[in-house]
Amino acid sequence: MAFNGIWHTSFTVSNIDESIRFYCDLLGMELHHYQVQQNEYTSLLVGYKDAHLKVAMLKIPAAFVGPSNHHLELVEYVHPRGEKTDVATNRPGAPHLAFVTEDIHQEFARLKAAGVRFKASEPVSIQAGVNAGGFTIYFLDPDDITLEMLQPPAGRPWGTLHGKEVLKP
Repeated sequence: MAFNGIWHTSFTVSNIDESIRFYCDLLGMELHHYQVQQNEYTSLLVGYKDAHLKVAMLKIPAAFVGPSNHHLELVEYVHPRGEKTDVATNRPGAPHLAFVTEDIHQEFARLKAAGVRFKASEPVSIQAGVNAGGFTIYFLDPDDITLEMLQPPAGRPWGTLHGKEVLKP
């Protein structure tokens, strides 16, 4: 079997409105689409009888997006309501999503002032590996899902697109 892309990443959240505010108002993502799913197709897909979901698709403005036109999907299960899960970073199955920024120190200060919870007291200098010379830090969303902010070292490409290196936007 061969895959040829990533459609999106999805997080199950406890309060979709609070999560939309966090990801859009604080992190700068945009709401691409919002829908309520309460139908037979959704129940079959998620494996829960009479499933009722609130779903928001978010994207990063001006960033490359695949055919889904969004980067992150947030899902709130209205029915059946799930219990909070321990998503500590060291737990198998715990999610982790990393964002890239040009100025991690400025973004850290802005988010810290807004009450965002971080796992370190300041951005950490990367000392080894392909990102040596850059900075990184973990932080938490409203459901304690671990997110990461990374500032790559100067001159390091941000990725590839159609086989060519992509530099900072």
